[in-house]
Amino acid sequence: MANFRSVDEDFFEELEETLIGADVGAQTALQLTDELRNEVKLQNAKSKADISRVIIDKLVEHYRSQGVNEDASMHFAPEGPTVILFVGVNGVGKTTTIGKMSARYKAEGKKVVLAAADTFRAGATQQLQAWGERNGIPVVAGAANADPASVVYDGVKTAIETNADILFVDTAGRLQNNVNLMQELAKMKRIITRELPNEPQEVLLALDATTGQNALQQARLFKDSTDVTGIVLTKLDGTAKGGIILPIRNELHLPVKWVGLGEQVGDLQPFDADDFAKSLFGSLLIGDDK
Repeated sequence: MANFRSVDEDFFEELEETLIGADVGAQTALQLTDELRNEVKLQNAKSKADISRVIIDKLVEHYRSQGVNEDASMHFAPEGPTVILFVGVNGVGKTTTIGKMSARYKAEGKKVVLAAADTFRAGATQQLQAWGERNGIPVVAGAANADPASVVYDGVKTAIETNADILFVDTAGRLQNNVNLMQELAKMKRIITRELPNEPQEVLLALDATTGQNALQQARLFKDSTDVTGIVLTKLDGTAKGGIILPIRNELHLPVKWVGLGEQVGDLQPFDADDFAKSLFGSLLIGDDK
């Protein structure tokens, strides 16, 4: 767009490369570029501003078309504790996201409990406990290498006994294709369901936006093994564009519910398709014809 001269085949080839570079994926980039060719002709768009508007509108339309009748809201139990289970590989920001989200809901007046069920990663429990201390939220934890399911059980019991509104459960994430890990997650869900038949209300998959196409593979594996209800896309404050959202929607039809835009508590925000489409291309899109 910075070097925009005219709408020709070179322009669309560069656009396709830009989409791929933003982690949209080759198949989705090709589909979008073809749709944009037709839309530009249909609207007779020639100026930089017109082209920008068509691109943004088409991206938002494409995202929304994959989620017709989709529910991207957070679900809460009509009575008793709501359980929100976090899954994802190590290093994607699960624990940090739980810290931010729990602080957000506490500020809204909810009574919150955290369960540190990632008992295998060194420092995971301490990291969650640090968030709990910072926000004044109790954390249920076990010994190092303890059975994660036992921590989940204690967390559920604590949430029930203390009349908590929300229980956040942090889980292990090593080797996302490891059968044992998926069995472990299934065991946690069985324990939760045994004590609270309608829980968990949410199983949120944390994905690191900087990992690009690898995030799509992670999403496939976790969706196949757990009943994922939505995605939290983390680390969008860096160089990552987060275009991986589009192929995830195309293939898996999972709603993105939250995005992480920084280190502060307020930097965890509900996902907005319009803002995402604009940020995918950056400020160059929102310009005039100069």
